[in-house]
Amino acid sequence: MVGDAREDVERRGDVIQGTAVVRDDAVRGTAVTGTDATLSATTAARITASVPETTRRAYAGDWNRFTAWCARAGRTALPASAETLAEYVSALADEGKAPATITRAIAGIRTAHRINGLLPPDTTAARAVRKAYRGERAAAGMPNQRQAAALAVSHLRRIAAALDTGTATDLRDRLTVVLGWAMMARRSELAGLDLGDVADVEQGLLVTVRRSKTDRAATGRRVAVPYGSDPLTCPVRTLRAWRSLLAERGSTSGPLLRRIDRHGVIAGVPGARPSGSGPADGRLSGHTIGTILTRAARRAGLAVDDLSAHSLRAGGATGAYTAGADLVSIGRHGGWRDGSSELLKYIRDVDRWKHNPMHGVGL
Repeated sequence: MVGDAREDVERRGDVIQGTAVVRDDAVRGTAVTGTDATLSATTAARITASVPETTRRAYAGDWNRFTAWCARAGRTALPASAETLAEYVSALADEGKAPATITRAIAGIRTAHRINGLLPPDTTAARAVRKAYRGERAAAGMPNQRQAAALAVSHLRRIAAALDTGTATDLRDRLTVVLGWAMMARRSELAGLDLGDVADVEQGLLVTVRRSKTDRAATGRRVAVPYGSDPLTCPVRTLRAWRSLLAERGSTSGPLLRRIDRHGVIAGVPGARPSGSGPADGRLSGHTIGTILTRAARRAGLAVDDLSAHSLRAGGATGAYTAGADLVSIGRHGGWRDGSSELLKYIRDVDRWKHNPMHGVGL
């Protein structure tokens, strides 16, 4: 389910190990040895690639926390009983975890059991605990799901202006924000872009998103990004300026968005030795996308409490709808499933005012 293809897939005993699927033979009661107990590096890499990186990291973390809790509580993690799962959900509730986090933890635990050829624990009691917890939060006036604030286009302009300094870091950060907004991109999609995924066309750019959360078959989608009216917020001009800067330094392939150290050294550029740690090619993580946005928003004098990388995606969708775009075109552009409840939430936020029934009644 989760893991790293670089890990030794012959190691036994871990349910979710690195990024490869590994079964716990001691639990299964079946001794598998020798060649039958190994996976080639190619197979392990393909198994890894079948699951989005963000899901792998989340499930790995969830499983590690569950096994650690079981060890402290004197309970068995694999196979876990329905009672153990319910008690764990109650413990997560006591810690104030979001209901969505609890739902993901339950799914990860059940997946670990299926990977190991075991029946997943019954979730009836666990779901009852979660339902009661949601009620407790509602009674206390606590939101059951935190929704990232949509970044308004007026705020996008303020951020772009604050990043108009001429430094490589600010150019990269401005590109991150305006391109993410214009593509309605998930942070993982933005971080996963390579220079070769961007094609110049007369109308602007065609950006290939090779994999996304809802694209399980990895068929990819092409996002048309038109010119903007303001050079500072125009994703086409900003991307071309960043690409030219990379080319001047000898880099014409590899990640589009890259780490830059405090001295302005860009990772992944031939001969560059940036300080700090990170992937050799300099690719940014999804977490860093969010950090870039909040840091830039602070510089622009904006409140950042409800901002996250998802604010770019939400902002692009609400901005397009406010400007008159229809739901179908917005959904296709941003890669939402048909009838997505997430997209409808953004639209309802706009409609609350755009189509308010109290307009024009004479109050």
